Amino acid sequence: MAKKILKITGIVIAAAFIIIQFIPVNRDNPPVVNNVNWDSPETKAMFYRACADCHSNETKWPWYSYITPVSWRVADHVKDGRKHFNISASDMGESHEAGEEVEKGYMPLSDYLIMHSEAKLTPEEKSKFIAGLNKTFPPKERRGKKEQTGESEHEKGEY
Repeated sequence: MAKKILKITGIVIAAAFIIIQFIPVNRDNPPVVNNVNWDSPETKAMFYRACADCHSNETKWPWYSYITPVSWRVADHVKDGRKHFNISASDMGESHEAGEEVEKGYMPLSDYLIMHSEAKLTPEEKSKFIAGLNKTFPPKERRGKKEQTGESEHEKGEY
């Protein structure tokens, strides 16, 4: 009896996995309507290596972004990343926070680094990258509640 229940459970799980593969996920790359004036070719190269998949409309969708349920997480990361900071959009969003996000270790996301070893920056690269981001996207005075609390969205758990 237990073997029969396990077999039925396995079949149901396998069928559910197959069925969810047909749930569409948005993997669009909208047109690029902005060109960034990078401080250096090195900053641009490091950005494309470590950030562009989620913070531009030039996402390279890896093979696992086509396998549900992982595809849901990847698409959500890209959607959220573009919402906060997108170099391809005319309004780049929170670009002024880019250097700080990298400096505090919030970006790139740890689960992105698992599958993208090329995005891991050495301490020297990270230092140069932060300086380059701060030159390309100068930090500005933060206003409103975030400024008063001194907490970023990551520290509040809102990202």
